[in-house]
Amino acid sequence: MNLADLIDAQLPQTQCTKCGFAGCRPYAEAIADGTAEIDRCPPGGDTGIIKLSGLLNRPRIPLDLTRGLPGPLKVAVIDERHCIGCTLCIQACPVDAILGANKHMHVILPELCTGCDVCVAPCPVDCISMQPVAPERAWQDTDAASARLRYEQRNTRLQRNQQDDDARLQSAAPVLEQQAVNPTDAADRKRAILDAALARARARRAS
Repeated sequence: MNLADLIDAQLPQTQCTKCGFAGCRPYAEAIADGTAEIDRCPPGGDTGIIKLSGLLNRPRIPLDLTRGLPGPLKVAVIDERHCIGCTLCIQACPVDAILGANKHMHVILPELCTGCDVCVAPCPVDCISMQPVAPERAWQDTDAASARLRYEQRNTRLQRNQQDDDARLQSAAPVLEQQAVNPTDAADRKRAILDAALARARARRAS
């Protein structure tokens, strides 16, 4: 394992982006190359700073509270009365914790939610709120391991879908290119087919 791997293993894997990076792994890489401090992870809190400080042999520093406040785990909750089924929260969720379909009410699975609140901002009707888990508890290493697995599975699926889309576009490219380069030829073919059909019709009437 390289240094970024070791750092990433100490992060909570909520993928909340509050650190200013696109997820836990990019933040770990920034810490490893010295472009980010170890104080930017609210979900990790002071415990996370202690872990990173020990791993990297760096001084312990206070948590940067401008990134967010640490605290007990909260999960997203959808107000069913106002959900319009837009799927934007589903697209935003980094760990596939939201179920639903277009124009159908969505449901958040609390046992899978990391509390990242990434789904809140995209909601056009403000029907998602963050609620404390009952009974109150902190984010655990087992939660992080489970979240990491779902995050990786989601990324793999999205990459596979993108590759499939690219392959379909590539296979359709010759036809699309021909239509774009030779629009007159396509129109001429249509006219020829129509003229032939009219000629056949005239011949039948004449006979």
